[in-house]
Amino acid sequence: MNNYLLIIVGPTAIGKTALAIQLAQHFNCDIVSCDSRQFYKEMEIGTAVPTPEELSAAPHHFIQNKSIFDDYNVGDYEKEVIPLLDSLFFKNNIQIVVGGSGLYVDAILKGFDDFPDVSTEIKEQVENGYATKGIAYLQNQLKNLDPTYYHFLAETNPQTLVNQQRMKRFVGVSLAANAPYSSFLNQEKNKRNFTPIVIGLEAPREEMYHRINLRVDIMMQKGLLKEVADLKKHQKLNALQTVGYRESFDYLDEALTLDEAIEEIKKNTRRFAKRQLTWFKRNEQTKWFSYQEPTQNIIKYINEFTQ
Repeated sequence: MNNYLLIIVGPTAIGKTALAIQLAQHFNCDIVSCDSRQFYKEMEIGTAVPTPEELSAAPHHFIQNKSIFDDYNVGDYEKEVIPLLDSLFFKNNIQIVVGGSGLYVDAILKGFDDFPDVSTEIKEQVENGYATKGIAYLQNQLKNLDPTYYHFLAETNPQTLVNQQRMKRFVGVSLAANAPYSSFLNQEKNKRNFTPIVIGLEAPREEMYHRINLRVDIMMQKGLLKEVADLKKHQKLNALQTVGYRESFDYLDEALTLDEAIEEIKKNTRRFAKRQLTWFKRNEQTKWFSYQEPTQNIIKYINEFTQ
């Protein structure tokens, strides 16, 4: 019997969780998250983690299963998620993955080549360059060592270019391998034991922006500022360098008024959604549906593959 992995993608606030639950109930299967922000148990409101009611509606995995203090990356995720999927396929030959983190979706679909070990000498070289010249050193190094990946990040995920830990990793691997970091992302490493069925949800831009703005307002009502205040002393951690948290820290530091912080969260979330769409539109195998598409129509599409 063939295994089928339903992968639901799309921009934030589009309705992926609701669709995943409806499909999980129909096919009697589990839901595996590939939203890298929702892995962290300390980040609940600002990442729109599924509600207790949603979590109880179907079995979920990789939701609040890590701590912001954990050193965790997409390679670790691949090593954990593939064995989990293998075990879930023993229960049901249809399973669901849902989320908006494109790199983590790629880890499931294609896998990454094993990265080379980075020597202590190279790590020290990169650390010293950053210590003396700052983030600009890492950006210039990546631009020289892997211009394709640099420009891709600049277009689709610019916040990564100011994430010192990730940039150190990109530069260190490129130097250690004497090859672009992105060369380890572009090759299919492992043959998967499933057929992917990728389903994308989209909406007209104004509707998407309206849904994002509404979600941010709801987050504020639920207590986002209290959640962020409790994390204030850890604000330099990589996991917290993300939309919703950065702007709230700026408010707590009195760099922004409350109204300004809320508007910045909305604006940056809209930009994030645009980058998500840019990433997911690269996959020509994705079948795109309106966010208002009746679930029964999507089930009919899936059944064309699985029956």
